[in-house]
Amino acid sequence: MAKEITLKYGCNPNQKPARIYLEEKELPVTVLNGRPGYINFLDALNSWQLVKELKEATGYPSAASFKHVSPAGAAIGTPLTEVERKIYFTGNQELSMLACAYAKARGADRMSSYGDFAALSDICDKDTALLLKKEVSDGVIAPGYTDEALEILKEKKKGNYAVIRIDPNYVPDPIETKQVFGINFEQARNNVHIDETLLTNFVTKNKTLTQSAKLDLLIAMITLKYTQSNSVVYVKNGQAIGVGAGQQSRIHCTRLAGSKADNWWLRQHEKVLNLPFKENIRRADRDNTIDIYISNDYEDVLQEGTWQQFFTTKPSVFTPEEKKAWILQQSDVTLGSDAFFPFGDNIERAHKSGVKYVVQPGGSIRDDHVIDTCNKYDIVMICNQIRLFHH
Repeated sequence: MAKEITLKYGCNPNQKPARIYLEEKELPVTVLNGRPGYINFLDALNSWQLVKELKEATGYPSAASFKHVSPAGAAIGTPLTEVERKIYFTGNQELSMLACAYAKARGADRMSSYGDFAALSDICDKDTALLLKKEVSDGVIAPGYTDEALEILKEKKKGNYAVIRIDPNYVPDPIETKQVFGINFEQARNNVHIDETLLTNFVTKNKTLTQSAKLDLLIAMITLKYTQSNSVVYVKNGQAIGVGAGQQSRIHCTRLAGSKADNWWLRQHEKVLNLPFKENIRRADRDNTIDIYISNDYEDVLQEGTWQQFFTTKPSVFTPEEKKAWILQQSDVTLGSDAFFPFGDNIERAHKSGVKYVVQPGGSIRDDHVIDTCNKYDIVMICNQIRLFHH
């Protein structure tokens, strides 16, 4: 390990010089392959904190897929269902629980995860490395790598794939600083500990939590802790299925994350699962085509005749009525918000995507309206009184 790593440039090519460094001790990271950049390290260090806390809070191996310092996906490692194997395109490959975590983190929002930086809570194994090798990804951070996994990753991107090892025992100073426009900012690190003790302040009539809902609520809060604010996240079955990050309005966060959660669910419809793709279609083209197929623009694409580029036969249109009926079958989704909901319209939108459980700080002058809206739909809501802004 070294006290300083020189970077090619900063956020943009004109921002030189660039480096990461510590003044009085060695960095907790070692570059094992490639040459990570400024944004790569921002993604790596934020995503590592997320998966480390997920593992500590749940006990499950955890993974995250980061883009531009926010998670596109995050998940804990549980066995994939046959449908999940299809929508995450893992094939019949044997998968460790860590590999399952990454498959879910990477697969929730495949368009946003294109060119991601991955984070793993545990030592990267062969199964996970083989998944990473297939995806368009910039790099990975983990506490270690098996020899076999490291050799697989070193072959990626013509040998330029960024592989970072982090000391899992590293503890940063309690005070953090950064500089903006030549002015120093200083604050205590956000060391709020997220566990089930934050899941006790029920404010709705329905106060019933399943064990799976408790896990999803923890995942929601920890994901929000490392998502650029304002932020809202939808979670189901141990994984984030829709993240709305960096929006100025909370309802826009809720709508954005909700549309991603709906897309995740629509990809599981039999029409999508059985699309007749050509064998040689590239993964990115396939993912983009699925998104177009799910969208309302696909009928125009069919009429223009461009379907022949991707399919062996012409698929039927996925009608608005079919999509609406399928989305209505979505259920038991968890919703987390990094700050209070100012209006009940957020709950109205969340309900359309099958939300059953909500966690948020509370503290709005209209809390009563938000609670009433939850009660209207028999939604469980917890006010944890913890704001999770991240900038």
